[in-house]
Amino acid sequence: MNKFYTRMKNWLGGLALKLFRVKIINKEKEPQGVPFIVCCNHTSALDVAVISSALNAQVRYLSKKEVFRVPLLAQFAKAMGAIPVDRGGNDVSAVKKSIEILKGGECMGIFPQGTRQKKKDPRTTPTKNGIGMIASRSGVGILPVCIKTKKNKLSFFKKTEFIIGDYIPPEALEFSDLGGKERYDAITSLAFGKVCDMFHYKELPPAGGEGK
Repeated sequence: MNKFYTRMKNWLGGLALKLFRVKIINKEKEPQGVPFIVCCNHTSALDVAVISSALNAQVRYLSKKEVFRVPLLAQFAKAMGAIPVDRGGNDVSAVKKSIEILKGGECMGIFPQGTRQKKKDPRTTPTKNGIGMIASRSGVGILPVCIKTKKNKLSFFKKTEFIIGDYIPPEALEFSDLGGKERYDAITSLAFGKVCDMFHYKELPPAGGEGK
């Protein structure tokens, strides 16, 4: 975890949890000492702040390349470990960089929905299989997490539940009977399916901790 990220997490993490009234559920399920991919539903541009504040690990993200054209934003994004990606095309370099980061022992956050889907049931939204490809090629596991709000839109001072699901180890993602795209689709479906299951809990699981 780089020093800038640690400072931001210490200074702003607690504030973010308070602003969004975040209750962290099943905090003990976060893996320790291993790299993993965070798989989450996408409700707001501020989802990243909640994820990074709620988890112990430093989580890196793909960020649209336009951000890196704005001097101050670019410096902040780089310091936070963001990776530029061309959202308009097939950015092979971003995929390769993601795999390199994970194999190097760091964690990454990926939103299978690709773009924000506020006020929508995540089960009804399309997904992209990039998370399946990256997980398969890097050989790391996936941690499903869910940001749950009343109207599926992250808002200041509105109750937010951040639910951590069961870690899916690499061996559960092999799908050795499938190849290429089919394997990536299967991994994505498995991981995001668990996110959707958490979103639709009628009775939430016992709390493993709360944001201060």
